[in-house]
Amino acid sequence: MKTTIVTIGNSQGVRIPKILLEQSKLTREVELEVCAEGILIRDARKPRASWGEAFKLMAENGDDGLPDEVAPTVFDEEEWQW
Repeated sequence: MKTTIVTIGNSQGVRIPKILLEQSKLTREVELEVCAEGILIRDARKPRASWGEAFKLMAENGDDGLPDEVAPTVFDEEEWQW
């Protein structure tokens, strides 16, 4: 589908036909990226949007523990008195 670049104030833009917006399911906020073929338009990513699923998978795989055991320090072993 062809379209033209139009002037919008001091900028330029492209009108995206409604049918393409519906098919792409783009929301109000998008990200633009320059690539070898031209400009890529994609739905804006939400920070941490997939963290819930990642945490669930980590728990299922037993990967949600502390990475290291807490090792006593010199202070703990020599200077601290109970």
